[in-house]
Order: sequence, then structure tokens, then C-alpha cells
Amino acid sequence: MDTFNENTNFKHKSVLLDETIDMLAIKPDGIYVDGTLGGGGHSLEICKRLGEGGKLIGIDQDEAAIKAGSKRLEDYKDRVTIVRSNYVQIKQVLKDLGIDRVDGILLDLGVSSHQLDTIERGFSYKENAPLDMRMDTRNSLTAKDIVNTYSEYDLYRIIRDYGEDKFAKNIAKHIVRMREVKPIESTDELTEAIKAAIPMKLRINTGHPAKKTFQAIRIELNHELEVLNQSLADMIELLREDGRLCIITFHSLEDRIVKSAFRTSEAPCTCPPNFPVCVCGNKSKGKVVTRKPILPSEQEVIENKRSKSSKLRVFERHL
Repeated sequence: MDTFNENTNFKHKSVLLDETIDMLAIKPDGIYVDGTLGGGGHSLEICKRLGEGGKLIGIDQDEAAIKAGSKRLEDYKDRVTIVRSNYVQIKQVLKDLGIDRVDGILLDLGVSSHQLDTIERGFSYKENAPLDMRMDTRNSLTAKDIVNTYSEYDLYRIIRDYGEDKFAKNIAKHIVRMREVKPIESTDELTEAIKAAIPMKLRINTGHPAKKTFQAIRIELNHELEVLNQSLADMIELLREDGRLCIITFHSLEDRIVKSAFRTSEAPCTCPPNFPVCVCGNKSKGKVVTRKPILPSEQEVIENKRSKSSKLRVFERHL
């Protein structure tokens, strides 16, 4: 997501910015939705290309992102509407605004750099903070609740499935063992349990041992994969003719969901291959523009290490 900081007037560049803006093929009088507003980096570039009649709807569930995005887009407030919501509600958000279809939708998934860098949010394993990880602070459930109340099996399941960590079973066991002594309340305490579960010799040259578990807990807490799965069909349906859906992912779980949904929307026929004609009635919604995902340039990765795992996939609607 966007790299931004309130103290630097959001001067950092958003991930795959130029590539995403190019792929949106922005029309000056078009209507566009940024479903993950963040610091407004992508939205700002969209606004610069909009003329009279053009509109941008920015959606984000994070209060800090709403404030930051609003500030960044202040010069374009005549063509911008910002809504605090989750992009899974995009259909209702647009209905409330009296909008039936749009010319483009953008999602920049995952945790933003601002969330990672705001220590008290508890997203990062690099700084000690309360175990929070909520993208929407209106929700009552936190990472602390998951770590201290989930069964050992459920902890193992989410670390295995959402973190894809081969030490998932041992990590879950060590978390349960530690919380039996006292509740795990901070990122440092959780990291300590994770490190204890992984042999020292295997930690070398494999990145931070807590990275995958933190990702897994964050995904579980914020229902990130369910929200993505539930949203893709709606977003494609909301596009006008030749409208485009651009999605930036940061790990394989998200990317697989997007790739599969795009492929199914392009070729939804369920008839057996030996049928001479289609009888299932499922019609194509459009075409996949990116047969292979667009990756950041070497220069972007050098300038912003957090862009390294990003991938951009694009779908174009045909009515």
C-alpha cells in the first residue's frame, strides 16, 4: 500500500504507481474508486487526470488513512468523495452515492507503511507495542485476543494457512505454553514465543522469524482474504464497458485469489471440454489484461524495499 508519513506531507511514492495509473486508462470525465485510499498516493494521480465531470470515490476503513487521504486530496475536493468503510461494501457505498457503474477500481492490498510505522498499532514485529493489528479501530477484537484465546489447533491452522510457515505447529505450541504463565500482551512477547519455536540454525538467512506469524494473525483478525474473495465479483459487475479493475497484491495468498477470480470471470464456462457448444449459460465478463502480473522495476525496489513482493493484475470489463 501507500508509503506515507504525516510528518513528511506524504512525499513517498506509492507502490507500482505509474504502472497502475497507466493500466487504469483514466478518462477525464470518468468515475473511479480507490477502495484502499491509504495516504491517497494513487488517488492523487487519478485526480490529476480527471477533468470536469470526473469523480473519485476513496474508501478506507482506517481512520488515520481517511484523515491522511483527505489532507492529500484537499486541492481536488470538488471531485472527491471519501467514505470510511471496507471495500467489501463498495456496492452499497456506490448505491448510497447514486452511482450505478464506474470506469475503474483500484485496490492496493495489505498493510500500509503508515500502519507499520505507527508503532502503537502493533502491526510490526520490529518495535515493541501492544498487540493490536486492527485496520479498523472501531472493531473490538484485537490480535491480543486471537493470541490468547484461540485454541492451539486454530493458531496452528491460521499460521499454516495464512503465514505458510512450516513451523506453524511448533509456534502454536510455544504460544500456548507462554500464555499459560501470563497473557501475551505485546509484540515483543509474541516474537519471543515465535523465536523459541524455531531452531537457531534455521533462522539464519530466512528473514525475521516472526514475519509469517504476524502476517497470519493480521489476516485472520481483519478477514483480509474473505473480504477479497467476497468483493471481486461485485467490483467486476460495477465496471462500465472497458472499465478496469487494478489490484496490487503483496503475497501469494492474495495473488492466487485475484488470478483465479480474473480467470473465471474471463472464461466462466463449466461445460465439459468435449461439448460442441456451451450449454451452461455462463458468459464472459471481460478479459484479463495482464497474463503475467506487472512487477516493480529494479529501481523501485531499491527506492522502496516494501515494493519487492508487489504484483499488479488487471481485468477489463466487456458487457
